Amino acid sequence: MLDETTTPLTPREDIAPAPADSPAPSPSPRTTVWLTRLLVVGLVLAAVNLRPAITSLGALLEDVRAGLHMSGSVAGVLTSVPALCFAVFGVTAPRLARRFGPGAVVCAGMVAITAGLLIRPFTNGTAAFLAASALALMGIAVSNVLMPVIVKRYFPDRVGTMTGLYSMSLSAGTAVAAAATVPMTAALGGSWRLGLGLWAVVAAVAVLPWAALLVRDRRSAATTAGGEEERKQAPAPAPAPRIARSPTAWALGTFFGLQATGAYITMGWMPQIFRDAGVPAGTAGLLLAVTMVMGVPLAFVIPRLATRMRNQGPIVIALGACGLTGYAGLFLAPAAGAWLWALLLGISNCAFPLALTMIGMRARTGPGVVRLSAFAQSTGYLISIPGPLLVGVLYQHSGGWELPITLMAGLMVPQIVLGVVAGRDRTIEDEC
Repeated sequence: MLDETTTPLTPREDIAPAPADSPAPSPSPRTTVWLTRLLVVGLVLAAVNLRPAITSLGALLEDVRAGLHMSGSVAGVLTSVPALCFAVFGVTAPRLARRFGPGAVVCAGMVAITAGLLIRPFTNGTAAFLAASALALMGIAVSNVLMPVIVKRYFPDRVGTMTGLYSMSLSAGTAVAAAATVPMTAALGGSWRLGLGLWAVVAAVAVLPWAALLVRDRRSAATTAGGEEERKQAPAPAPAPRIARSPTAWALGTFFGLQATGAYITMGWMPQIFRDAGVPAGTAGLLLAVTMVMGVPLAFVIPRLATRMRNQGPIVIALGACGLTGYAGLFLAPAAGAWLWALLLGISNCAFPLALTMIGMRARTGPGVVRLSAFAQSTGYLISIPGPLLVGVLYQHSGGWELPITLMAGLMVPQIVLGVVAGRDRTIEDEC
């Protein structure tokens, strides 16, 4: 994917990293290739660990409820905690990145995920379980925001390829955690604590490349003669744009929120829609797996395609059309065309890697990417919180799926409109 003549590890100067995160100047070609490969491995492993904390818990939620004597209301709150944590903690990522450097913050994020996943299964009360979950989600939140920043910083010529790579890895981690947690738990004797705790091992592996990069950068900063003086003499970086003044930032944040709403509704409720239509429970689970697995190959293809286009509006429209067709099928003939509807909704859910790609494309400078990523993801995750809950309320009070599916399809319309606005060829620096 990256040939040996590529030197992506020369950071953009406008990002102005902290000294601890500054790579050594003019590295040798062999060193550059080694660092490039290490960073690629780090991106992949970090992305793999950005969702198992959530999907592994979903697979064992009934066992966790019984083991901790958790009420249904608390369990419902637990399913809404991830989006809330992403919104709240994601806002802190820009300040942390300016203070310590994005690589160091991602490393700390992997450590937080590991610690949270390790502590969580062995707590004896609901409050401690929620606190440990929040620790892991905090690490996920800051890493979510900084992934596009890392790509823009070190791979400015390969934004689509690298965004596709980590988006595909994220989708794969999501699907594997959802599919493998229950069988692994059964193989371990049925202990939900061990089933959840195993994912801490996977997270711990992701710490290693980021720790190696951090140690290398600190040594380079300490041994580079005159490096501090050069930084003092370098021109000050451009000030970060005032993000709230950018129509593109608001369009992208709302687009991110609406696509996240659709994805959470699909993951949470699609199996129940099929089961109520007469589809066997096992088949309904396979249909959800098809929807989730679609994100693995397309998450690699769509970002690469998006970066080759000046305007990403056509991709937004194509994905939205798949979503509208899938919802129409669920409304009219959920069982008859179940596999086709699952396939179409899986394609529609690939608006997520497209949104990540546009974050890197709609900002010209490093500070702009950091601010836009934090703004779009925090705003988006806040928007996504009520969606799955509202669908549940409508389903309970209407006694069927006609009204909830109509809502899902209705939300797809503003998602398309705002995605087209966010996909225009402009940057937040121009607007601010």
